[in-house]
Amino acid sequence: MSKIAVVYWSGTGNTEAMAKAVLEGAKEKGAEVVLLTPDEFDVSMMDSYDAIAFGCPAMGAEVLEEEEFEPMFASCESKLSGKRIALFGSYGWGDGEWMRDWETRCKEAGAVLICESVICNEMPDDEGIQSCKALGENLD
Repeated sequence: MSKIAVVYWSGTGNTEAMAKAVLEGAKEKGAEVVLLTPDEFDVSMMDSYDAIAFGCPAMGAEVLEEEEFEPMFASCESKLSGKRIALFGSYGWGDGEWMRDWETRCKEAGAVLICESVICNEMPDDEGIQSCKALGENLD
């Protein structure tokens, strides 16, 4: 049984809804999954999981949330090499630049992106929820 962490930050509930769907998809595949926020996760926990899904919405000028998520994620970058991860998040404007930048950052750190990242404009619709569940299934 795979041990998976779904680590997310959500300001309006959109990315939280996505995180819950990722969790559901991973559980349906039989994985042992935990849902964590940035204040509950840090670099010391990276090796405790077989795969990690990170979720964060686009903020400001299409960047990761800067007060809680970015500092936590930056501290984890040193442990991304060879790690199986997936990314997801919501946005309200723009074209997904924050996700492309985040994917590049992860690849440069040596992370193994196990599937296509999922982005949803505002609250995920049924298709978005299904994409998040599929992301969770890929983590196992």
